[in-house]
Amino acid sequence: MKLVTAQQVMIDADDVVLPGELALPDAPRGIVLFAHGSGSSRHSPRNRLVASMLHDADIGTLLFDLLTPEEDTGLTRRFDIALLSDRLSAATESIERLAGQRDPRLGYFGASTGAAAAVRAAAAPAAHRRIDAVVSRGGRVDLAGHDALCRLASPLLMIVGEADPVVVNLNAHAAAWMSCEKRLEVIPGATHLFEEPGALEQVGKLAAGWFVRHFAAAERKRET
Repeated sequence: MKLVTAQQVMIDADDVVLPGELALPDAPRGIVLFAHGSGSSRHSPRNRLVASMLHDADIGTLLFDLLTPEEDTGLTRRFDIALLSDRLSAATESIERLAGQRDPRLGYFGASTGAAAAVRAAAAPAAHRRIDAVVSRGGRVDLAGHDALCRLASPLLMIVGEADPVVVNLNAHAAAWMSCEKRLEVIPGATHLFEEPGALEQVGKLAAGWFVRHFAAAERKRET
C-alpha cells in the first residue's frame, strides 16, 4: 500500500475560487491534473479510481472542480471549452505552490469535454512545453479546435470504448490533425463510461503506463 498524503486546496482562477484535492505519494514521479467531463466533479468515482491507480505508480494527482456550483447549472458553461481550458491552466500555474515542489513533471487526464480542455490547455503557447503527457478517457478531443490540435506537442493517449463508435471516430479524425506523438487505444466491449467489469481498470493501467514513460523521458531530457 502506497503512502499518499491528501489535502484540500483552493485554486484562484480569475474571479472565482475552485476547490480541489491534491494527493501526493512520498516521492512522486510527477503530478497529473484531472479535467472532468460535463456534469461531473472532483468527486467522480471513475476519476478517483484512476487517480488511485496513478498513486500506486507513484504519481500525484489534483482533482478539482472546473466550475462553481452556480456555473454548473446548465450546458452553456459545461461546454465552454475555452473557459474550462483557462481554469485548467490556472490550476497548472498554481501547482508548484500547492505541491511545494519546483518544476515537477506534469500531465493532464481529461474525460469527455474535459479532454478537449486538457488538449487546448496543453497546446496553449505558454504551456505546451510544460505538459509532459496527456491522457483522454472517452474524450471529445475534437472540441479543442483545429488550431489546438495542430499545435499540440505533448504526447497524447486517447482511450475510448469499443461500444462508443461515434467517439472512436471523432478521436481518429482529430488525431489526423496532430503532429505530436499520439495513440488511440480502444477497450474491447467498453461503453462511453467504461462501466463494464474491468474496463476502468484497463483505463487506469494504460494511463499510468503512459504517464510513467513520458515523465521518465522528460526527466532524462532535463538532466542532459
